[in-house]
Amino acid sequence: MIVVAAVFVSTSALAQQQLLNLDDLVAEALRANPEILAAQKRYEAARQRPTQESTLPEPVLSLGYQSVGSPYPVAGIGREQLADAGVTVSQEFPFPGKLSLRGGMAAKEAEAEFQQYQAVQLNVVSRLKQAYYRLYYTYAATDVLTRDRELLDKLLRVTDARYAVGNVAQQDVFKAQTQIGILETRLVKLEQERAVAEAEIDSLLNRPAGAPVGRPPDLKPKEFALTLDQLYNGARAESPMLRRDRNMIERAELALNLARKEYYPDYTLTAGYFNQGSLAPMYMARVDFKLPAWFWRKQRAGVAEQAGNEVEARHNYEAADQGLRFRIKDDFLTAQASWKLMEIYGKTAVPQASLAFESSLSTYETGGADFLSVLTNFSMVLEYEVNYYQELANYYQALSRLEEMTARKLTE
Repeated sequence: MIVVAAVFVSTSALAQQQLLNLDDLVAEALRANPEILAAQKRYEAARQRPTQESTLPEPVLSLGYQSVGSPYPVAGIGREQLADAGVTVSQEFPFPGKLSLRGGMAAKEAEAEFQQYQAVQLNVVSRLKQAYYRLYYTYAATDVLTRDRELLDKLLRVTDARYAVGNVAQQDVFKAQTQIGILETRLVKLEQERAVAEAEIDSLLNRPAGAPVGRPPDLKPKEFALTLDQLYNGARAESPMLRRDRNMIERAELALNLARKEYYPDYTLTAGYFNQGSLAPMYMARVDFKLPAWFWRKQRAGVAEQAGNEVEARHNYEAADQGLRFRIKDDFLTAQASWKLMEIYGKTAVPQASLAFESSLSTYETGGADFLSVLTNFSMVLEYEVNYYQELANYYQALSRLEEMTARKLTE
């Protein structure tokens, strides 16, 4: 566990401000985020398509009459054999196998929409966590700058006192005042970054603009134990992005099989009953076939089209897999580097720089050190402390992005 030389957040300051709970924020995002809700409705809508696609076309009911000697309805009925009034029912039947293929394609599309729904959830949660950790950094860095501003005020008072008795040059006073101005500009920048992070959190939670967010509690670094290969394997097995593309490959395979079946004719069965009055009724049955007479222009092109779509789907999967592997390695290396930097800052750089500053400040008060040495040591302490919290935020942001790509929980 990394130990920082000083604790920059006081218990009283935390008690005065509402603390955020990350799990509560995630639950609220899953419940209220518009992107997630839209993806959920797209998936629910897609689930309705397989039964539609695998169902027979609507039957056709026909009512009509034939008249003889006059255009009026059923003229000549009962006297002329050609005069009748009747009803026919027709039902189109796709060639066997076509309906199941169409239903299978729609089912794969529904599965892909479900994976897309999960991917949207992971993406929103990842963005929420990254905003949360950026917000944490702004508070932690502000605490560091505020505390060091007090140290700088002390240094300025010492410098003023020594200048008053002629022990230091006036430029030392100016340097201290300039450093205070620099701290003020950094505090303004942190305030702007905090407002941006809070606005993003409100947006992701579908809250009104400007709704109060609160302060994240003190964050402790915790090293994750997964290797790069474990992350790769987890992403290949669990990533909704890759699962979605695999579903689209399967959908393209079914579409190719359906295109090949278009060479075979669909047919329509028709049955009819005709009333002829006093004459004997007539009955009719017929089968109509759709002949693929223009197969070299239509069906052959359809097969070629779907074959190309299948190859495209496979290349899309390969591209997504390669892109995911790159992003996983990038964030894995980012997390590793941030962890090592936190160890350096927390265990070595901050404690040693703090000792050097305290020593030089004590010596400066008695006239044994020059102002430049004190100011240099102060600047080192300030930068190392701020850098520690920056790397802590970078570390958890990298883990949040890895969570999205691997569908594994790596942060708490």
